[in-house]
Amino acid sequence: MFFNLFASKKQRDAAELKPWVAKVNRFEEAIHPLSDEALKAKTAEFKAQLAGGKNIWDVLPEAFAVVREASMRTLKMRHFDVQLMGGITLFEGKIAEMKTGEGKTLVATLAAYLRALEGKGVHVITVNDYLAKRDAHWMGPIYQFLGLTVGWITHEVPPQSETRRAMYACDITYGTNNEFGFDYLRDNMVTQREHKVQRGHHYAIVDEVDSILIDEARTPLIISGPSELDTTKYYEIDKIIPRLRQAQTDEQKKEIPGTGDYTIDLKDKSITITEDGVHKIEGLLSIDNLYSPQNVEYLHHVQQALRAHKIMANDVDYIIEGGEIVIIDEFTGRKMEGRRYSDGLHQAIEAKERVQIVSETQTLASITFQNYFRMYTTMAGMTGTADTEAMEFKKIYKLDVVVMPPNQPMVRIDEADRVYRTEAEKFEAVAKRVEEAQKAGVPVLVGTASVDKSEVLSRIFTRKALRHEVLNAKNHEREAHIIENAGQSGSITIATNMAGRGTDIKLGPGVKERGGLLIVGSERHEARRVDNQLRGRSGRQGDPGKSVFFLSLEDDLMKRFGSERISNIMLRLGMQEGEEIQHPLVSRAIANAQKKVENRNFDIRKHLLEYDDVMNQQRQIVYKERDFLLYEDDALPKILELIDEVVAAQLWSMAGEAERVHENLWDDTAAWVKGSLGLALDLDKERFNEMKFEAIEEHCILLAQNAYKAKRASWPSEAVMAVERQILLYNLDNRWKEHLLAMDHLREGISLRSYAERKPLNEFKREGFRLFDAMLHNFRFEVVETLFRARLVEEPLPTRSVMQPTQE
Repeated sequence: MFFNLFASKKQRDAAELKPWVAKVNRFEEAIHPLSDEALKAKTAEFKAQLAGGKNIWDVLPEAFAVVREASMRTLKMRHFDVQLMGGITLFEGKIAEMKTGEGKTLVATLAAYLRALEGKGVHVITVNDYLAKRDAHWMGPIYQFLGLTVGWITHEVPPQSETRRAMYACDITYGTNNEFGFDYLRDNMVTQREHKVQRGHHYAIVDEVDSILIDEARTPLIISGPSELDTTKYYEIDKIIPRLRQAQTDEQKKEIPGTGDYTIDLKDKSITITEDGVHKIEGLLSIDNLYSPQNVEYLHHVQQALRAHKIMANDVDYIIEGGEIVIIDEFTGRKMEGRRYSDGLHQAIEAKERVQIVSETQTLASITFQNYFRMYTTMAGMTGTADTEAMEFKKIYKLDVVVMPPNQPMVRIDEADRVYRTEAEKFEAVAKRVEEAQKAGVPVLVGTASVDKSEVLSRIFTRKALRHEVLNAKNHEREAHIIENAGQSGSITIATNMAGRGTDIKLGPGVKERGGLLIVGSERHEARRVDNQLRGRSGRQGDPGKSVFFLSLEDDLMKRFGSERISNIMLRLGMQEGEEIQHPLVSRAIANAQKKVENRNFDIRKHLLEYDDVMNQQRQIVYKERDFLLYEDDALPKILELIDEVVAAQLWSMAGEAERVHENLWDDTAAWVKGSLGLALDLDKERFNEMKFEAIEEHCILLAQNAYKAKRASWPSEAVMAVERQILLYNLDNRWKEHLLAMDHLREGISLRSYAERKPLNEFKREGFRLFDAMLHNFRFEVVETLFRARLVEEPLPTRSVMQPTQE
């Protein structure tokens, strides 16, 4: 009674899982003596039990014991009891938080095997190609020993190829979040059903779930095609940016009139053009009114060019590689191959950096990670840091977070933050601490928040003759090798964001006796989770270790939240250069800054999801329609239904709201039937005017349907269904593409509705569905008119190629 009332959530979760662990352990004695053949036969036995109606929970204890034994025989790795707890959590469709080094990769095999017995496919989703391929090969022997197939999806596997389709057909498929998401979008752009590669969304385990479902959730997946916009404007506008100057602001961050052309909000990373700036820009571009409808494109490009110059930084947000702008993932420090900033920002950066500008693209298909992963019947996740974001996981994904106890007690020592007034003082202090550690034979992992800062530290270390390795977006190909050696005596490794690295740092000989791995954070990240991920690289499986963060009041996070006031206090207190501060005021400022940024980022992700939810409802309708057209062998019933809807809608439109027969209706009907359908109206005017509207409607629908059936019967039977499917899909895809562009434009300007005291989201929903209804209306009319005008020719109808992804 007292335990239930006063136990913490972690204790209650553990208490619920332990009886299941005991059940698994009881099976071990019976499973261990089995021959290899008998152990392998258990898979078929379990499948037969499930097919016979047995509950999968009843199969779990013995199935987990079978996987544990198979792991021992193939990999010489035995699941710990806490790993069994993690496996049960994943099977339930929850998030298992497990510290670094606790063996999450092995944990996934338990739930993946059991869910694979259902025969609907299991997806194990990782953050990069290396981990997807590594984990599939590493854990594959367990599955293969038990008679299951395992595949992996990386960017090297050609899209919509037989190889990729075969990988998805496996019982268990490893791959990255991007590959799974883009394959879903591509599957809903194919014109032949056999070109689809995925086979549904039954069960998924998301590794580094916080990195994928939270950090990357601000960036939707987008498949784009080239637009017809001219790129010369980017160069024209880029030339005027150096002639604009930043305005001064008061204590409330409000513009001081007459001091400049734009203001920057570091908290929101946004730029606002001042009234003086508007007049200057109009003069520089020789236009009368920057805000007039014909100049709105100039306004948009100027704002993006200012962002490119004043907010986006080389070696921080992107790098230049091979004459191209390559985005850097702010959370992992990795290059984001193939992705481009949307809305003209990427082109503005290209103009700024004087590299070739690639034409803007038009959205052909898009989806957020939130809506993609919510398609799975059951989804689970694992990571070392999820508990701080438990509320978001629950609200957005309906996922509970369960914190697993470590297999060995955590003995790492986390020191208090060291805070300095300037960045230069901080870096000197970091170098001194690292130098002391290297002399003592202690390995050091130095964490940075950007490529730029990692290279600054590297130059300082080189100047001080400190041997070191640098791991960032510029040399991520050597990642595994660098991490593998990061725990050796006296090694120094500088790494840009350790989120989602997926590789443990193992300590070399004698390192434990010297105190283990030292973690040095060179600044605080805006998300506490990323700081915890860095710390978590030390102290794995009960190893000793230390961690400490060095901060300065010039760090980006501190500058956003009033570090000038703290700096002035430090100067008044007479602090000397290089002297550190440890004060509750500073500690509270750091904690509050991180919480504020986390809350703001949550609002951004929630905002993105609210808008994409509108699109998601429309997307599901269109994709369901596409699937019907792809998989229905005979489209005639659908076409007759469209003819019914089109003729009825046209007659209703011509008759007016009263739906009455008037003197011009016969003329209008005869003209439309002739012009759009190529038919003659077989009712004379006198008889037509005597009929009720409902009878006219029924007669005209039958006239059109019978005419189409007769036309269809004259076509070769082997060609007719392919032609109909192509016409239907081509028109639907064209209209959907135009609708996506219209929705992009709608969203760009919808915030202005707030000035009329209207909620932009509500307006977006209302206008969005109006546009969607118009899109469906136009689709129906175009398809019917095309079908009536279509004629067969000897050449096969061309199929539209599927575009490749370029992510925002």
